[in-house]
Amino acid sequence: MTQEKPAVLLVDPIRTGARYKAAARDLGFTVASVYTVEYSAGSPGHAEGDDVSLYASDVDEVQRQVVAHGLDVRAVLPTVDTGVELADLVAHRLGLPGNDRALARARRNKAAMRTRALDAGLRVPEFRLVAPEGIRAAIEEIGFPAIVKPTMGSCSQGVVVISDEGSLGELDGLVTHDAFAVPITEWLVERYVRGREFAVNHYSADGEHRLVDIWEYRQPGDGDYDFPVWETVQLDETDPDFARLSEYVGEVLDGFGIGRGPSHTEVKANADGVFLIEVGARQPGGPAMEMWDRHSDLMRPYHDSIECYLGRRPSIMDKSPDFKAVFGSLVIRNDDVPGTLKAVHGVDELDGLPGIDRVMVECAPGDHVPVTRDSLAIPVSVFVTGPDQATVLATLATVRSLVSLEIEPDPSATG
Repeated sequence: MTQEKPAVLLVDPIRTGARYKAAARDLGFTVASVYTVEYSAGSPGHAEGDDVSLYASDVDEVQRQVVAHGLDVRAVLPTVDTGVELADLVAHRLGLPGNDRALARARRNKAAMRTRALDAGLRVPEFRLVAPEGIRAAIEEIGFPAIVKPTMGSCSQGVVVISDEGSLGELDGLVTHDAFAVPITEWLVERYVRGREFAVNHYSADGEHRLVDIWEYRQPGDGDYDFPVWETVQLDETDPDFARLSEYVGEVLDGFGIGRGPSHTEVKANADGVFLIEVGARQPGGPAMEMWDRHSDLMRPYHDSIECYLGRRPSIMDKSPDFKAVFGSLVIRNDDVPGTLKAVHGVDELDGLPGIDRVMVECAPGDHVPVTRDSLAIPVSVFVTGPDQATVLATLATVRSLVSLEIEPDPSATG
């Protein structure tokens, strides 16, 4: 049956899918969604807000279902990592605006990403692509510290840092499936880069890039880490690394054929330069888009993303965003042992505290709480705002002093 209105096709709209669906409908489009993996198709309520739901993982089948449903698709958008490659392949097949089809794989697979970066003259850590049985040999070649990652994962799930020979035992517990429940058949082993870590967010339209902001990932100490999320804060333009981060990531976007839509690029910087950790040709996760939406009179991030893929030029491209505050966030992690949650202390004390933007408690007493190794197992998150970075950092410290987890360890953990 032919739809009365033209459609926007959203690929795997699960985490922020409801906001994309609302924006597409607000812009006057039929909301069509395609779910590519069992993880997205099996997510509770995944099809809520859809006018049409498709289930396919290759270009030919997506095109067949688009035709069968009579969809007049005008834009194809990736909404999470799983959709990055397929969205641009489908857009190309349908003759719609998208990013460079020839580099679609390099924008998704971390090993292909490293190879493309070298071809484009971009600095990346030394790396090896291996099967599971080749990880130890690759670490021996690269040396310590090293970091091991699934090539198609997300949310830091399955990532393990190997700082020295004594930490090789971490390899015995490697996950077998990535964050989307897909079996892992290959791993990226690379030299661990010590230094400051950042997320650099852009919007692009017709090959032109607009920097939105830069966030720094902050850790509680100076040790090596495999999960970067502890505390994040927007970087001030006076920061000594700001200019070189902006310049380098602009080169990354050009090198990876990203000329359209939002992007989220993670990098590390030290005295040797700026290193690409990951380029995401999709919107940032975490607090960014949600806080942009609430605290800017220029940006409508979900609408703007759709506009880019429609081939239009959103207003963000012509003027830097006018944020009404500086942003920050933190997570209360379980860094000890797995166990049963007895209580989350101090959350009520955040009510009325200046600068508290949003508090998310993702567990309840009686829930089993694993050790926090990735973004899929965060017990508590807090978003904060302030007039400047110093105030934001002070508010984050106050939150951390108030909120804590009371966990009864599993018997196996104490034993």
